[in-house]
Amino acid sequence: MSAILFGSISTISDTSELQRQAFNQAFKAHGLNWCWHRAEYLTMLENSGGQNRIADYADSMGQTVDAEAIHRSKSEFFQNSLTESQVKPRFGVVETIQRAKSKGLKIAFVTTTAQGNISLLMAALQPSIQVADFDLILNADSVDRPKPDKAAYTFALASLGEQPDDCIAIEDNLSGLESAIAAGLDCIAFPNENTADHDFKRANHLVDQLNFEELQKFLAT
Repeated sequence: MSAILFGSISTISDTSELQRQAFNQAFKAHGLNWCWHRAEYLTMLENSGGQNRIADYADSMGQTVDAEAIHRSKSEFFQNSLTESQVKPRFGVVETIQRAKSKGLKIAFVTTTAQGNISLLMAALQPSIQVADFDLILNADSVDRPKPDKAAYTFALASLGEQPDDCIAIEDNLSGLESAIAAGLDCIAFPNENTADHDFKRANHLVDQLNFEELQKFLAT
């Protein structure tokens, strides 16, 4: 193993509920009487793309909305919550990053979220996790095709100068998992609070916390 590729934001810090709350705040701000309750939101997370979720939901309600503007507002509310909330790393993430770096492994953050989200998350997680811990960080502008397309991982591997067989991806959602598989990577499923019940049968392994020794053993089999 020569590199560990973390997928979405919630593989590092579980922000899924903050995301859902930000959607509902954005709906209210745009005069919509929508409210995505948790049970409903869980099914939506089987597909990626917040703006697409808004547009699809509007269609299901027979309404016409500016999905891009609503999603932009959602991002603002989410970023505010990152500043105001006490977000923290998920179990085992800090230790895994530290052990990997001590062994000379590369660490990448292969997310396609907005750069503003990444910057505020990194600021909120300091000093436990810092930008300098990563050899590569992608954002929404890095590739034209979002997950589940393989573009993000293909770009990351090329940028790192690595081959899929020498790396492992860590993902918390099904679109991310499919993206990693399409790029030829083995993938560890590390579900977040709102994706824990999703079907990760295509993952190579399923965990509820990270452990560097277990990752090494898995790759050695």
